[in-house]
Amino acid sequence: MKLTIIVPCYNEEAALHFFYEEMQKTMQSMPDTEFELLFVNDGSKDGTLVVIKELASKDPRVRYVSFSRNFGKEAAIYAGLSYSDGDLTAIMDADLQDPPSLLPQMYRAIVEEGYDSVATRRVNRKGEPPIRSFFARCFYRLMNRISKADIVDGARDYRLMNRSFVDALLAMGEYNRFSKGLFGWVGFETKWLEYENVERVAGETKWSFWKLFLYSIDGIVAFSTMPLSIAAFFGVFMCAVSAVSIVFIIVRQLLYGGSAFGWPSMVCITMFLGGIQLLCIGILGSYLSKTYLEVKRRPIFICKETNTVRRKSGAECSGEER
Repeated sequence: MKLTIIVPCYNEEAALHFFYEEMQKTMQSMPDTEFELLFVNDGSKDGTLVVIKELASKDPRVRYVSFSRNFGKEAAIYAGLSYSDGDLTAIMDADLQDPPSLLPQMYRAIVEEGYDSVATRRVNRKGEPPIRSFFARCFYRLMNRISKADIVDGARDYRLMNRSFVDALLAMGEYNRFSKGLFGWVGFETKWLEYENVERVAGETKWSFWKLFLYSIDGIVAFSTMPLSIAAFFGVFMCAVSAVSIVFIIVRQLLYGGSAFGWPSMVCITMFLGGIQLLCIGILGSYLSKTYLEVKRRPIFICKETNTVRRKSGAECSGEER
């Protein structure tokens, strides 16, 4: 049985050798399994591609796909899935925050226990800033309430999948991808493994708080229309409040006179209503922008060079090995 390990890489030059050494130990512990290490270079600015090519020259199990520019981790995951031809496919980070030592256990869960995929989640966020951990937990709670996607708190992209699971993910060729949601949306039988948080072996995280915030908005827009319902609710609610206020002011004016004056209160109300309107327009704009990007039908990624062949049909890559 062949197992493909997809490793998205963006400026991971410092971590790659450590990752390869750990994978060597894991591969040696699974002698009956054929391995393929598929590195996806996501437009790195450092020597990531040089290191990958160096590993590929020494180990025929090392394959790579290099993008023409940085397309993002979601595009790298999709590219890896489309180039993977293993019976089983795993997604792992190169920084060793996804322990390779879990692979044998994950492998047995699919081969012996009959699961379609094995996913991992962190049981704690040791070493992570408290404010970041707080907002992450809030995001997972919110997503599970407003969407039908099954997203577990602390879930990682580290996952082992069978071919049916991978093909289901590839069938969804949407441009705006949110893999954590897609994993839950496709269904199938999934086993969850928990482990303690592991810090990066080298280098620095590429995910700032702002990038994670934007990524969370992408996830909400991709898997829930609840924000549109909230915007509509605000509109109806404010119309009702305005109607009641108008009636109240008219009655008070008729009874007491001179009570309809007061420009400061009017300014505050106008600013409040304007803020609600801008919020609703912003929500509508988020959905419209995603639709705009989808209808363009641009490729999810552009491959510049590779030493492997893409499994998914209809793809060409300059420098693709034949």
